[in-house]
Amino acid sequence: MTLRKRLPLAHLPTPLQRPRRLAAATGIDLWVKRDDMTGGAEAGNKIRKLEFLLGEALSLECDTVITCGGLQSNHARATALAAASLGLRAVLFLRTNDPSLAPPLEGNVLIDHLAGAEIRLITPEQYRDRERILDKAAEELRAEGQKPYVIPEGGSNGLGALGYVEAMGEVRRQLDLGLGGGKPFDAVVVACGSGGTAAGAALGAAFHGVASEVVAVAVCDDAPTFQARIEGIVREARSLDPRLPEPARVTVNDAHKGPAYAVSTPEQRRLIASVAGLSGMVLDPVYTGKAFSALMDLAGAGGPLAGKRVLFVHTGGLPGLLAQGATFQDALGLD
Repeated sequence: MTLRKRLPLAHLPTPLQRPRRLAAATGIDLWVKRDDMTGGAEAGNKIRKLEFLLGEALSLECDTVITCGGLQSNHARATALAAASLGLRAVLFLRTNDPSLAPPLEGNVLIDHLAGAEIRLITPEQYRDRERILDKAAEELRAEGQKPYVIPEGGSNGLGALGYVEAMGEVRRQLDLGLGGGKPFDAVVVACGSGGTAAGAALGAAFHGVASEVVAVAVCDDAPTFQARIEGIVREARSLDPRLPEPARVTVNDAHKGPAYAVSTPEQRRLIASVAGLSGMVLDPVYTGKAFSALMDLAGAGGPLAGKRVLFVHTGGLPGLLAQGATFQDALGLD
């Protein structure tokens, strides 16, 4: 639907599934878009955004990509792997409480290193000024004769959001083939950490007639912050493709973000274990576990999703789960 250069990085289409026992446990007509299957080690929602972002980087003849995220950032890991596959250098600014300590070689950090990415650790205070830090790094690389391309946190800008406009088009084609019961959904539920996936899903849901509402489950920050961020990304995406309509209604739910970013509650960890046992589908404690916790709450008796037809977007995050194995002892009854 767009003339923007798009690289074929993801394994598409990803499955649209109805996990029967899990759907029965939720009490709703639940379907899952398995975007944890968009690839191998690079899998997850970020690769759809990178199809557009790295497409632009190559069209500009850039040789280096610079981006940022938390220490166990799924986006940074996907960027590092995709960059390696394209012969690009990757520079990752990762947030950690103590940059003087080398992080454990586990989860996404291990994969970042395997991909040959350059990791630069910064404090949470420095991370708040991440846009300036990324721009300064780009200036320094240009001075060295390199051609850098800056990708924002989570790949979440108007261009990256087009990846989820396309994802909703993919869902529409699957519905037209009779998958998912063939009918549109009442709502799409997705985890929200930087706003780009939710913005693209809202635009795509409206453009392709997939759903009238997107529930963006905040995994950090608050609802007003994400509402404003999503609206800004929507405006930018529509400026890139004027054919895009007003988005589907976006509701930001910030009641399930847990104690902090990348920190889940005991109840959320028990839910992750329960979901795996009922469906074989593995959620993560940073994004999808929190999003599914919200879905269960909203689908309960008297909730706004009770009795509804809902599409849950599984955005991946397995390496982040594997980096938190010790926190699951209680949930698994292993203490």
